[in-house]
Amino acid sequence: MSGDTASGSPAPVQRSRWISTFYLLPVLAAFIPLFANEYIQFMANRMLVYILVTVGFNLVVGNLGQLAFANTAFFGIGAYSTAIMMSHVGLPYWVALIIAAIAGGLAGLLASITALRGIRLYYLAIITLAFGELMRWVYLHADKVTMGSDGLPLPPLDLFGLPITTEVGKFYIFLAITVVVVKATSNLLRSRIGRAIMAIRDNELTTASLGISTAHHIVLAFVWSGVVVGIAGAMFAALVGRVFPESFGLIEVIVHFAMVMVGGTGSLIGSVIGGVTLTALPEYFRQFPGMEELFFGIIIICILLFLPKGIASILAKLSAVFRERYYLD
Repeated sequence: MSGDTASGSPAPVQRSRWISTFYLLPVLAAFIPLFANEYIQFMANRMLVYILVTVGFNLVVGNLGQLAFANTAFFGIGAYSTAIMMSHVGLPYWVALIIAAIAGGLAGLLASITALRGIRLYYLAIITLAFGELMRWVYLHADKVTMGSDGLPLPPLDLFGLPITTEVGKFYIFLAITVVVVKATSNLLRSRIGRAIMAIRDNELTTASLGISTAHHIVLAFVWSGVVVGIAGAMFAALVGRVFPESFGLIEVIVHFAMVMVGGTGSLIGSVIGGVTLTALPEYFRQFPGMEELFFGIIIICILLFLPKGIASILAKLSAVFRERYYLD
Protein backbone atom coordinates (compact mmCIF):
# COMPACT_ATOMS: atom_id res chain seq x y z
CA MET A 1 0.00 0.00 0.00
CA SER A 2 1.05 3.57 -0.45
CA GLY A 3 0.34 6.68 1.50
CA ASP A 4 0.06 7.07 5.25
CA THR A 5 -0.46 4.02 7.39
CA ALA A 6 -3.11 3.65 10.07
CA SER A 7 -0.63 4.81 12.68
CA GLY A 8 0.10 8.00 10.79
CA SER A 9 3.67 7.07 9.83
CA PRO A 10 4.77 7.97 6.32
CA ALA A 11 5.00 5.14 3.82
CA PRO A 12 8.84 5.32 3.52
CA VAL A 13 9.16 4.83 7.30
CA GLN A 14 6.70 1.93 7.18
CA ARG A 15 8.62 0.35 4.31
CA SER A 16 11.89 0.76 6.22
CA ARG A 17 10.40 -1.03 9.22
CA TRP A 18 9.17 -3.84 6.97
CA ILE A 19 12.60 -4.28 5.34
CA SER A 20 14.26 -4.40 8.76
CA THR A 21 11.74 -7.01 9.96
CA PHE A 22 12.12 -9.12 6.83
CA TYR A 23 15.89 -9.39 6.98
CA LEU A 24 16.09 -9.77 10.75
CA LEU A 25 14.51 -13.26 10.68
CA PRO A 26 16.99 -14.90 8.26
CA VAL A 27 19.91 -13.22 10.05
CA LEU A 28 18.74 -14.77 13.33
CA ALA A 29 18.10 -18.10 11.57
CA ALA A 30 21.67 -18.14 10.30
CA PHE A 31 22.83 -18.85 13.86
CA ILE A 32 20.74 -22.03 14.22
CA PRO A 33 23.61 -24.38 13.21
CA LEU A 34 25.66 -23.09 16.16
CA PHE A 35 23.17 -24.61 18.63
CA ALA A 36 21.43 -27.42 16.73
CA ASN A 37 22.27 -31.10 16.64
CA GLU A 38 21.97 -33.03 13.38
CA TYR A 39 18.30 -33.93 13.90
CA ILE A 40 17.23 -30.38 14.75
CA GLN A 41 19.24 -29.13 11.79
CA PHE A 42 17.38 -31.54 9.51
CA MET A 43 14.08 -30.24 10.87
CA ALA A 44 15.18 -26.64 10.30
CA ASN A 45 15.97 -27.55 6.69
CA ARG A 46 12.55 -29.19 6.36
CA MET A 47 10.88 -26.03 7.69
CA LEU A 48 12.53 -23.96 4.96
CA VAL A 49 11.16 -26.37 2.35
CA TYR A 50 7.63 -26.12 3.72
CA ILE A 51 7.79 -22.35 4.05
CA LEU A 52 8.08 -22.17 0.26
CA VAL A 53 5.41 -24.85 -0.20
CA THR A 54 3.00 -22.78 1.89
CA VAL A 55 3.95 -19.49 0.23
CA GLY A 56 3.22 -20.95 -3.21
CA PHE A 57 -0.03 -22.60 -2.15
CA ASN A 58 -1.24 -19.49 -0.31
CA LEU A 59 -0.74 -17.40 -3.43
CA VAL A 60 -3.50 -19.34 -5.22
CA VAL A 61 -5.77 -20.17 -2.27
CA GLY A 62 -5.39 -17.00 -0.20
CA ASN A 63 -4.38 -14.20 -2.57
CA LEU A 64 -6.12 -15.34 -5.76
CA GLY A 65 -9.02 -16.92 -3.87
CA GLN A 66 -9.17 -20.13 -5.93
CA LEU A 67 -9.85 -23.47 -4.25
CA ALA A 68 -7.15 -25.28 -6.23
CA PHE A 69 -5.16 -28.21 -4.84
CA ALA A 70 -2.53 -28.74 -7.52
CA ASN A 71 0.15 -27.98 -4.94
CA THR A 72 1.29 -31.58 -4.49
CA ALA A 73 1.56 -31.91 -8.27
CA PHE A 74 3.88 -28.88 -8.38
CA PHE A 75 5.81 -30.22 -5.38
CA GLY A 76 6.30 -33.67 -6.91
CA ILE A 77 7.16 -32.32 -10.35
CA GLY A 78 9.84 -30.11 -8.82
CA ALA A 79 11.29 -32.98 -6.79
CA TYR A 80 11.27 -35.53 -9.62
CA SER A 81 12.59 -33.02 -12.17
CA THR A 82 15.56 -32.40 -9.89
CA ALA A 83 16.17 -36.10 -9.26
CA ILE A 84 15.88 -37.01 -12.96
CA MET A 85 18.12 -34.20 -14.13
CA MET A 86 20.80 -35.09 -11.59
CA SER A 87 20.58 -38.89 -11.72
CA HIS A 88 19.90 -39.55 -15.42
CA VAL A 89 21.25 -36.46 -17.14
CA GLY A 90 24.11 -35.69 -14.75
CA LEU A 91 23.34 -31.99 -14.34
CA PRO A 92 24.58 -30.13 -11.26
CA TYR A 93 22.09 -29.24 -8.54
CA TRP A 94 21.80 -25.54 -9.34
CA VAL A 95 20.88 -26.30 -12.98
CA ALA A 96 18.39 -28.98 -11.86
CA LEU A 97 16.90 -26.41 -9.46
CA ILE A 98 16.26 -23.98 -12.32
CA ILE A 99 14.71 -26.76 -14.41
CA ALA A 100 12.50 -27.73 -11.45
CA ALA A 101 11.28 -24.12 -11.21
CA ILE A 102 10.50 -24.06 -14.94
CA ALA A 103 8.74 -27.44 -14.76
CA GLY A 104 6.69 -26.23 -11.79
CA GLY A 105 5.75 -23.08 -13.68
CA LEU A 106 4.64 -25.11 -16.71
CA ALA A 107 2.55 -27.32 -14.41
CA GLY A 108 1.02 -24.14 -12.98
CA LEU A 109 0.19 -23.01 -16.50
CA LEU A 110 -1.52 -26.34 -17.16
CA ALA A 111 -3.46 -26.14 -13.88
CA SER A 112 -4.63 -22.61 -14.69
CA ILE A 113 -6.46 -23.84 -17.79
CA THR A 114 -9.27 -25.25 -15.65
CA ALA A 115 -9.73 -21.90 -13.88
CA LEU A 116 -9.71 -20.07 -17.21
CA ARG A 117 -12.60 -22.26 -18.39
CA GLY A 118 -14.75 -20.88 -15.59
CA ILE A 119 -14.43 -23.91 -13.31
CA ARG A 120 -14.55 -22.76 -9.68
CA LEU A 121 -14.99 -23.86 -6.08
CA TYR A 122 -15.40 -27.59 -5.45
CA TYR A 123 -15.16 -28.51 -9.12
CA LEU A 124 -11.78 -26.82 -9.38
CA ALA A 125 -10.69 -28.49 -6.13
CA ILE A 126 -11.59 -31.96 -7.42
CA ILE A 127 -9.93 -31.45 -10.81
CA THR A 128 -6.70 -30.16 -9.29
CA LEU A 129 -6.70 -32.97 -6.73
CA ALA A 130 -7.02 -35.39 -9.64
CA PHE A 131 -4.06 -33.68 -11.31
CA GLY A 132 -1.92 -34.40 -8.25
CA GLU A 133 -3.06 -38.02 -8.09
CA LEU A 134 -2.42 -38.43 -11.82
CA MET A 135 1.15 -37.24 -11.35
CA ARG A 136 1.62 -39.66 -8.46
CA TRP A 137 0.43 -42.47 -10.73
CA VAL A 138 3.04 -41.37 -13.28
CA TYR A 139 5.81 -41.39 -10.65
CA LEU A 140 4.78 -44.89 -9.62
CA HIS A 141 4.43 -46.49 -13.06
CA ALA A 142 7.11 -44.70 -15.10
CA ASP A 143 9.58 -46.91 -13.27
CA LYS A 144 12.23 -46.86 -16.01
CA VAL A 145 12.73 -43.19 -15.23
CA THR A 146 11.40 -42.72 -11.69
CA MET A 147 12.33 -46.17 -10.25
CA GLY A 148 8.69 -46.54 -9.18
CA SER A 149 8.00 -47.42 -5.54
CA ASP A 150 11.72 -48.01 -4.89
CA GLY A 151 12.30 -44.27 -5.14
CA LEU A 152 14.72 -42.30 -7.29
CA PRO A 153 18.02 -41.55 -5.52
CA LEU A 154 20.00 -38.37 -6.03
CA PRO A 155 23.77 -38.34 -6.49
CA PRO A 156 25.85 -36.54 -3.83
CA LEU A 157 24.91 -32.88 -3.67
CA ASP A 158 27.36 -30.20 -4.74
CA LEU A 159 27.14 -26.54 -5.60
CA PHE A 160 29.48 -25.16 -8.26
CA GLY A 161 31.82 -28.08 -7.68
CA LEU A 162 31.83 -27.79 -3.89
CA PRO A 163 30.47 -30.94 -2.20
CA ILE A 164 27.57 -30.39 0.22
CA THR A 165 27.72 -33.36 2.57
CA THR A 166 26.19 -31.98 5.78
CA GLU A 167 22.80 -30.69 6.86
CA VAL A 168 24.46 -27.38 7.77
CA GLY A 169 25.65 -26.90 4.20
CA LYS A 170 22.14 -27.61 2.89
CA PHE A 171 20.69 -25.21 5.47
CA TYR A 172 22.59 -22.18 4.23
CA ILE A 173 21.74 -22.99 0.60
CA PHE A 174 18.07 -23.46 1.49
CA LEU A 175 18.03 -20.30 3.60
CA ALA A 176 19.40 -18.20 0.74
CA ILE A 177 16.89 -19.68 -1.71
CA THR A 178 14.00 -19.14 0.71
CA VAL A 179 14.89 -15.50 1.37
CA VAL A 180 15.15 -14.73 -2.35
CA VAL A 181 11.87 -16.48 -3.27
CA VAL A 182 9.86 -15.04 -0.35
CA LYS A 183 11.16 -11.53 -1.11
CA ALA A 184 10.31 -11.95 -4.80
CA THR A 185 6.79 -13.07 -3.85
CA SER A 186 6.45 -10.10 -1.51
CA ASN A 187 7.46 -7.74 -4.31
CA LEU A 188 4.96 -9.43 -6.63
CA LEU A 189 2.10 -9.02 -4.14
CA ARG A 190 2.93 -5.33 -3.60
CA SER A 191 3.10 -4.65 -7.34
CA ARG A 192 0.27 -3.75 -9.70
CA ILE A 193 0.10 -7.43 -10.69
CA GLY A 194 -0.33 -8.47 -7.07
CA ARG A 195 -3.04 -5.91 -6.46
CA ALA A 196 -4.89 -7.17 -9.54
CA ILE A 197 -4.61 -10.77 -8.31
CA MET A 198 -6.14 -9.80 -4.97
CA ALA A 199 -8.84 -7.76 -6.71
CA ILE A 200 -9.85 -10.92 -8.61
CA ARG A 201 -10.19 -12.68 -5.27
CA ASP A 202 -12.47 -9.96 -3.94
CA ASN A 203 -14.68 -9.65 -7.03
CA GLU A 204 -13.67 -11.09 -10.39
CA LEU A 205 -16.46 -9.46 -12.38
CA THR A 206 -15.77 -6.01 -10.99
CA THR A 207 -12.05 -6.43 -11.68
CA ALA A 208 -12.78 -7.37 -15.29
CA SER A 209 -15.09 -4.34 -15.66
CA LEU A 210 -12.13 -2.10 -14.81
CA GLY A 211 -10.29 -3.30 -17.90
CA ILE A 212 -7.98 -5.68 -16.03
CA SER A 213 -7.33 -8.96 -17.82
CA THR A 214 -8.45 -11.47 -15.18
CA ALA A 215 -7.37 -14.43 -17.33
CA HIS A 216 -3.85 -13.03 -17.64
CA HIS A 217 -3.50 -12.53 -13.91
CA ILE A 218 -5.01 -15.91 -13.01
CA VAL A 219 -2.39 -17.56 -15.22
CA LEU A 220 0.39 -15.48 -13.65
CA ALA A 221 -0.71 -16.48 -10.15
CA PHE A 222 -0.81 -20.19 -10.99
CA VAL A 223 2.51 -20.06 -12.82
CA TRP A 224 4.31 -18.26 -10.01
CA SER A 225 2.76 -20.66 -7.50
CA GLY A 226 4.13 -23.55 -9.59
CA VAL A 227 7.57 -21.95 -9.76
CA VAL A 228 7.74 -21.42 -5.98
CA VAL A 229 6.49 -24.91 -5.09
CA GLY A 230 8.67 -26.46 -7.81
CA ILE A 231 11.70 -24.87 -6.16
CA ALA A 232 10.49 -26.26 -2.82
CA GLY A 233 10.30 -29.69 -4.48
CA ALA A 234 13.91 -29.35 -5.64
CA MET A 235 14.94 -28.50 -2.07
CA PHE A 236 12.94 -31.45 -0.73
CA ALA A 237 14.69 -33.85 -3.13
CA ALA A 238 18.08 -32.59 -2.00
CA LEU A 239 17.03 -32.85 1.64
CA VAL A 240 15.80 -36.46 1.63
CA GLY A 241 18.22 -37.80 -1.00
CA ARG A 242 15.68 -40.22 -2.53
CA VAL A 243 12.27 -39.29 -3.97
CA PHE A 244 9.28 -41.60 -3.42
CA PRO A 245 5.78 -41.35 -4.99
CA GLU A 246 4.04 -41.62 -1.59
CA SER A 247 5.61 -38.31 -0.55
CA PHE A 248 3.12 -36.52 -2.82
CA GLY A 249 -0.25 -38.09 -1.94
CA LEU A 250 -3.52 -36.82 -0.50
CA ILE A 251 -2.15 -36.63 3.05
CA GLU A 252 0.37 -34.09 1.78
CA VAL A 253 -2.48 -32.02 0.33
CA ILE A 254 -4.17 -31.91 3.74
CA VAL A 255 -0.93 -30.89 5.45
CA HIS A 256 -0.30 -28.09 2.94
CA PHE A 257 -3.85 -26.77 3.31
CA ALA A 258 -3.57 -26.89 7.11
CA MET A 259 -0.35 -24.86 6.92
CA VAL A 260 -2.13 -22.15 4.95
CA MET A 261 -5.16 -22.06 7.26
CA VAL A 262 -3.18 -22.12 10.51
CA GLY A 263 -0.72 -19.46 9.36
CA GLY A 264 -3.34 -17.22 7.73
CA THR A 265 -4.85 -17.19 4.25
CA GLY A 266 -3.63 -14.32 2.11
CA SER A 267 -0.75 -13.65 4.52
CA LEU A 268 2.86 -14.09 3.48
CA ILE A 269 4.14 -13.99 7.04
CA GLY A 270 1.33 -16.43 7.85
CA SER A 271 2.78 -18.80 5.26
CA VAL A 272 6.11 -18.70 7.07
CA ILE A 273 4.41 -19.29 10.43
CA GLY A 274 2.24 -22.12 9.08
CA GLY A 275 5.17 -23.86 7.40
CA VAL A 276 7.28 -23.71 10.55
CA THR A 277 4.50 -24.59 13.01
CA LEU A 278 3.05 -27.59 11.20
CA THR A 279 6.49 -28.98 10.44
CA ALA A 280 7.55 -28.80 14.08
CA LEU A 281 4.33 -29.95 15.81
CA PRO A 282 4.12 -33.47 14.28
CA GLU A 283 7.71 -34.11 15.35
CA TYR A 284 7.00 -32.89 18.88
CA PHE A 285 3.95 -35.16 19.20
CA ARG A 286 5.97 -38.24 18.26
CA GLN A 287 6.82 -38.52 21.95
CA PHE A 288 3.16 -39.52 22.51
CA PRO A 289 2.89 -42.78 20.50
CA GLY A 290 -0.62 -43.43 19.25
CA MET A 291 -1.80 -39.97 20.32
CA GLU A 292 0.11 -37.69 17.96
CA GLU A 293 -2.70 -37.50 15.38
CA LEU A 294 -5.24 -36.67 18.11
CA PHE A 295 -3.16 -33.85 19.63
CA PHE A 296 -2.27 -32.51 16.20
CA GLY A 297 -5.92 -32.46 15.11
CA ILE A 298 -7.09 -30.78 18.32
CA ILE A 299 -4.55 -27.98 17.97
CA ILE A 300 -5.53 -27.32 14.34
CA ILE A 301 -9.24 -27.28 15.24
CA CYS A 302 -8.63 -24.88 18.15
CA ILE A 303 -6.62 -22.51 15.99
CA LEU A 304 -9.29 -22.47 13.28
CA LEU A 305 -12.09 -21.97 15.85
CA PHE A 306 -10.47 -19.22 17.91
CA LEU A 307 -8.17 -17.72 15.25
CA PRO A 308 -10.15 -18.15 12.00
CA LYS A 309 -7.81 -15.76 10.20
CA GLY A 310 -4.77 -17.69 11.36
CA ILE A 311 -1.87 -16.93 13.65
CA ALA A 312 -0.93 -14.01 11.40
CA SER A 313 -4.00 -12.15 12.70
CA ILE A 314 -2.25 -11.80 16.07
CA LEU A 315 0.76 -10.13 14.43
CA ALA A 316 -1.55 -7.90 12.41
CA LYS A 317 -3.07 -6.56 15.64
CA LEU A 318 0.31 -6.06 17.26
CA SER A 319 2.01 -4.20 14.42
CA ALA A 320 0.84 -2.18 11.40
CA VAL A 321 3.95 -3.40 9.57
CA PHE A 322 2.50 -6.88 9.20
CA ARG A 323 -0.99 -5.62 8.46
CA GLU A 324 -0.05 -3.14 5.75
CA ARG A 325 2.45 -5.38 4.01
CA TYR A 326 1.05 -8.85 4.50
CA TYR A 327 -2.21 -9.32 6.31
CA LEU A 328 -5.21 -9.07 4.04
CA ASP A 329 -8.79 -9.16 5.34
